[in-house]
Amino acid sequence: MAQKFKILIAGNNDPISSKGIELLQAESSFDVVVNMNLKEEAAMIEASRDVHAIIVRSGAKVTAKVFDAATNLKVIGRAGVGVDNIDVPVASKRGVVVMNTPGGNTISTAEQAFTLMMALSRKTPQAHATIVSGKWDRKSFQGTEVYGKTLVVLGMGRIGAEFAKRAKAFGMSVVAYDPYLSKNRADSLGVTLCEDLDAAIVQADYITMHMPLTPETKHMINAKRLASLKKSCRIINCARGGLIDDAALAQALTDGTISGAALDVFETEPPPADYPLLKAPNTVFTPHLGASTEEAQENVGIEIAEVIKAHLLLGTVVNAVNMPNVDPKVLNEIGPFLKFGELLGRLVSQIAPARSNVVSINYSGKVGSGDTTLISRAVLKGFLERAVGAEQVNYINANGVAENLGLRFTESRLPEANLFTDLIEVQASNGSETASIAGTFFAGEPRIVKVNERHIETRPEGTLLLIENQDRPGMIAAYSSILGKNQVNIADMSLSRNKEGGTALTLLTLDSCPSPEVLAELEKVPGIVRVHCVTV
Repeated sequence: MAQKFKILIAGNNDPISSKGIELLQAESSFDVVVNMNLKEEAAMIEASRDVHAIIVRSGAKVTAKVFDAATNLKVIGRAGVGVDNIDVPVASKRGVVVMNTPGGNTISTAEQAFTLMMALSRKTPQAHATIVSGKWDRKSFQGTEVYGKTLVVLGMGRIGAEFAKRAKAFGMSVVAYDPYLSKNRADSLGVTLCEDLDAAIVQADYITMHMPLTPETKHMINAKRLASLKKSCRIINCARGGLIDDAALAQALTDGTISGAALDVFETEPPPADYPLLKAPNTVFTPHLGASTEEAQENVGIEIAEVIKAHLLLGTVVNAVNMPNVDPKVLNEIGPFLKFGELLGRLVSQIAPARSNVVSINYSGKVGSGDTTLISRAVLKGFLERAVGAEQVNYINANGVAENLGLRFTESRLPEANLFTDLIEVQASNGSETASIAGTFFAGEPRIVKVNERHIETRPEGTLLLIENQDRPGMIAAYSSILGKNQVNIADMSLSRNKEGGTALTLLTLDSCPSPEVLAELEKVPGIVRVHCVTV
């Protein structure tokens, strides 16, 4: 008798498409339970105890305690993109696959952002409110045309590219800022690439935001940058709350520093009644409706139902955020290299030169003698996480994401004998500059053994500080004293140089990451060429 799988479709008044539910209910091997009243963790825990699969949108949270209760759980499906409501590290530890639907709401979100731009430009919500209140006031609602205006798109992934396409059709001049977008890709999209954020936004009549929320992008639009904008500038955000400093934005709108803002997302959701932005003038707000169209919900509902069905019945994995699609026996053999490759990609992304458009992987030793496809995808996934957000890239779609960004990916195998039994080297280049990190295993433990072609050795853990400097006496004392006076403790140190009197490299393992002010102070030391703080 075939195994019976119990599937919980969980939510907090945010169901998936009925067509997705019907697709699962039509399978005789599935027992489908729909519960849209799981706001409290205790209720979610109780509902999850004997299930094999859980499907959620953003309303229901799958916490560590839910995993503790759901001992039969095999897979979680997120009908949407973001997986911040799922404890992915715990899922990985428990061997639970987490899959999402990264492409299902692209058009929906792009259209919502464009709708907000037009509504803001023509003051549509305010005009509507006067009509239904019995007034006829044409003079107060003179708008502005988007035709001929300069639009700055911050983030040119799938959604940003769709917005740009529509803006060009409306006669707008489109400037793109995206640290991971190549010139060739920008040219193919018909947009002007600007490599500096501040230089990009000062041109803007409109700014639309389509970047992931990361430590680097949090409050990328802050009080200082708001003050640099044209007074006529209008800002649209349908990406993530936190990209804009909402308090600073409220002040800028109140002071007339900029002309308006239209937001679908907020730093605090839902915003409380005393939220400063709610009282600011020249605004249009919607309650996180980017993916809220019939088509988008139907698309992600059907898509997540299909991938859950395929995984339970056939064992296939599609759009996984925490594991590749691979045979369990092969996974057991190459598993350490997958994790290490992803780590190397993540590290290289933090020291890569600006506008890197080529990522190369060099294999030597036994690791290069077999099929390295999955390891290469792991490296690419790690490298791209900072560019598009960890939830947007996985082992399955990494190549496609790289292609969309205009990032060329190569791999090679070095036939000659090497110092190491196995070696993986990851390089990132923009044509004129290259950064690289190579690693291997010693007694089963991962080690970094080369950085920028200099032999060095350290464990890839904690916070790493890379300092390149002129090879001359007194340099170690100079930067060590700065770290010491700022209470930054050094746990480990490795040194290397290319030649006597050439360029030296120090790799420090620190107990904590130095502040931006400390890093800036280090960069000002005479003889120091480059400083990178890298988080493992």
